[in-house]
Amino acid sequence: MQTKRESEAASEPGQKTAHIPASIDETLDLLAGADYVADRALATVLFLALRLGRPLFLEGEAGVGKTEIAKVLAKSLGRQLIRLQCYEGLDVAAAVYEWNYAAQMMAIRLAEASGETDRERLEHDIFSQRYLIERPLLQALEPSPSGAPILLIDELDRTDEAFEAFLLEILSDYQVTIPELGTIHADKPPIVIITSNRTREIHDALKRRCLYHWVGYPDLQRELAIVAARAPNAPKRLTQELVAFVQKLRGQDLFKSPGVAETLDWASALVELDAVALDPALVSDTLGVLLKYQDDIAKIEGAKAKQLVDEVQSELRSHAVAAGA
Repeated sequence: MQTKRESEAASEPGQKTAHIPASIDETLDLLAGADYVADRALATVLFLALRLGRPLFLEGEAGVGKTEIAKVLAKSLGRQLIRLQCYEGLDVAAAVYEWNYAAQMMAIRLAEASGETDRERLEHDIFSQRYLIERPLLQALEPSPSGAPILLIDELDRTDEAFEAFLLEILSDYQVTIPELGTIHADKPPIVIITSNRTREIHDALKRRCLYHWVGYPDLQRELAIVAARAPNAPKRLTQELVAFVQKLRGQDLFKSPGVAETLDWASALVELDAVALDPALVSDTLGVLLKYQDDIAKIEGAKAKQLVDEVQSELRSHAVAAGA
């Protein structure tokens, strides 16, 4: 499996680099400006991470918006986003750097063919910056005209403890030592966001280097605001019903409850199907957008879907009557 590397300029052409927020309220506004609806607790820890220059460790279920925070920061602050997607077996060569061995071998053969005899000079040439392949962690240490980049280390829990220990060294001093070139140190440390889906526990030594926040499922009102911001084409009634349905679904005994990402996908799917309200048949037909395990789908489709839809619509009618009284 190849490393998934994402290095992109997050700002529009000509966009100026924004300043780090000066308050929690400014942080909330920064996120809201990119349609990210955060609660105050998240805005607080993000504000502190930015002001104190500390990595932010975000843990929570898949699909609750952890990765999106790094993307929103890059876009809102006009910074480069450098993403290291973690996976089992990730090593230094894939995460930090490696040498372009093919190009080095070609250079050696060309030197030999031309009669080059100065081995010390040849060694110096082939172990120069020219033949170095930079991976995300090394890229994040380099200066950028737009300011310190956003380094997203995504799904750290997928790696092993050896890589976690290596990462601890980098986060301590924001430097990497390459034996052939020396130590490369960041003039301005990157803004680091680390995410974990908690498939395993991350060692305390790394967590102590970071500020920590658990990103949970949003409550009803916040999820309504999220769908309104991210899926504005959904009719109001449909938005209310689908969000209330997802909230009830998370209370069921499922192998994997739907995250916010699935809520947004479902909203988009229902809009494509020209739905204006939920009905049991439509819910059963589209459960594959919300649920990713057949056992979960089998548990909800049919009679259970009808029961949940009836409950949602009954509660919304009651609230409407109470509001009009």
